[in-house]
Amino acid sequence: METIELTYPHQLNRDEMPNTVAAIGFFDGIHKGHQTVIQTAIKLAETKNMESAVITFYPHPSVVLRNNQEVKYITPPHDKQVVLEELGVDRLYIINFNKQLSTLTPEHFLEHFIVGLNIHHIVAGFDYTYGHKGKGNMETIKEHAKGKFDYTVIDKVILDGEKVSSTKIRSLLDIGDIEQVNELLGRVFTTSGTVVSGFKRGRELGYPTANIQYNNVAHLPKAGIYAVQVIIDGNLYRGMASLGVNPTFSDERSNLSLEVYIFDFNQDIYGKEIIVEWYNFIRNEEKFDNVEALIQQMDQDEKDIRRIFSSMQ
Repeated sequence: METIELTYPHQLNRDEMPNTVAAIGFFDGIHKGHQTVIQTAIKLAETKNMESAVITFYPHPSVVLRNNQEVKYITPPHDKQVVLEELGVDRLYIINFNKQLSTLTPEHFLEHFIVGLNIHHIVAGFDYTYGHKGKGNMETIKEHAKGKFDYTVIDKVILDGEKVSSTKIRSLLDIGDIEQVNELLGRVFTTSGTVVSGFKRGRELGYPTANIQYNNVAHLPKAGIYAVQVIIDGNLYRGMASLGVNPTFSDERSNLSLEVYIFDFNQDIYGKEIIVEWYNFIRNEEKFDNVEALIQQMDQDEKDIRRIFSSMQ
């Protein structure tokens, strides 16, 4: 997959661009609803003998329009690229969302970023909006397209009587309902990061952990203990993750640390990029009266998590 970052106005020459079918949207999470949009574009591209593309944006419009600096992403840009490549997308356009872009009329936006990129057909969700103040939508697109490209509108995807949405997934992450998150995503929720040196308390407790420096814009689950798998150099390992502030050792409450004890593993992985796959919430983070009580609980956590993974086989 080729990734192209664009800022308005882009300098790409339409005549040099491949004939393309594109899915367009913010696509945070790339959940089942998003996947329906993207897979429709991929299938149409195959039928028309064109390339498939995804057009997305960064940062989230609220960062620019409402000066919201606290936006957290279910799939930060790098993670989004990984998932889209796995889906089989040929090209990814990441448009820098800034104040200048937000002032474009719907017609100008489509002319510059759809017609101008040689896109012959776009696929979008029913609630997609474009142009200044979102004045363009999937009801006005026929008027704005002026016959220069075709379009397909995808209706909302319903699961258990409720619309699949990024908002719903964020609320589930906030309560630690990882199993439901994975159901709505249609895949396992992941967090990527680099293994860095920590306080090495886990080693002293008999549970050496990988301390993971993750992207600070990533939306993580609520603090607690989780059953996870980690991908290291393409290999999959099971383990338990602790996400929180280590209350037994510290009263600091500002930054959440992510540490993973990898089962049956003894390798030096400092500096490596790893992916954490989240499967089950085990318990809330607790402050123990002493280290012995903490170790006893960790022993039980490991038994519980091994039992969960054994039941999945």
